[in-house]
Amino acid sequence: MAFLQAQDVVKRYGSKLSVDHLNLNIHEGEIFGLLGPNGAGKSTTINMICGLLKIDQGSIEVDGLSIEDSPLEVKRRIGLVPQDLALYENMTAADNVTFFAKLYGLRGKLLKERVEEALSFVGLLDRAKDTPSTFSGGMKRRLNIACAITHRPKLIIMDEPTVGIDPQSRNHILESVRKLNEMGSTVIYTSHYMEEVAAISSRVAIMDKGRVIACGTQQELKEQVAQEEKILLTADGITPDVVHELNMHPGITRVLHEGPLLEIYLPSAQNNLQDVLFICNQHEAVIQSIKCEEPDLETLFLSLTGRTLRD
Repeated sequence: MAFLQAQDVVKRYGSKLSVDHLNLNIHEGEIFGLLGPNGAGKSTTINMICGLLKIDQGSIEVDGLSIEDSPLEVKRRIGLVPQDLALYENMTAADNVTFFAKLYGLRGKLLKERVEEALSFVGLLDRAKDTPSTFSGGMKRRLNIACAITHRPKLIIMDEPTVGIDPQSRNHILESVRKLNEMGSTVIYTSHYMEEVAAISSRVAIMDKGRVIACGTQQELKEQVAQEEKILLTADGITPDVVHELNMHPGITRVLHEGPLLEIYLPSAQNNLQDVLFICNQHEAVIQSIKCEEPDLETLFLSLTGRTLRD
């Protein structure tokens, strides 16, 4: 039985269908990546799982409990790291974590121990008496995580936790996700950064227009586009005629063009590479570099939606 199960879930805002008959099964103990561009319905789905938004249709169960029938019990099992920072800027870091810990019923000696534990986990124990107003963006994101884990939730949901932070803080957060998972928490990690989800997730779901359009292990998802390869070609003098002729070639699926870079998608790079080179040379495009890539999650997303993840 799935640890989290969403069945035929619908959410509307007026006439707009934000989540469209969504079905999702997440196993206990996994890091589950939820991919999709802005507006795909990820945050709306997360808010319904947490009981922050009412479900219009369908059902969601967490650890065998219905979010509609047992909302408080479900919320006690969840730690949410929201996309928008949920911090009190003029309270100390320790007071911020303490405030959220008390909402989960922690008191006395246990409360103090858990607050120190959470701050230590995110590397902020030495800044416990400082206020978030003095923190960098990455430190605020890490404090946000501390506030969500003091009650040791069975399910941790991270909604775009690395937006707008430096690479060092991003790596710290990704490592924290792995450690939390190793400590026994099931993790849902939403992002529109493909490389983050690929680095930490055991399974991945891709959302678009309120629906899950693909779900599985990374290998399973890549096998869905195994018939399509990609040539990355950099050249001077790429003209619209070059792009047009490549697009018209029967062995080429599609061509993306930006500046000196061409991304050419095709069933077989080996069988069509000679024609690609011929077309470029015919139009006097001077090739600077060329390489072939195996299918990846980005390729799958483009294949399913017709756009890149960050569009």
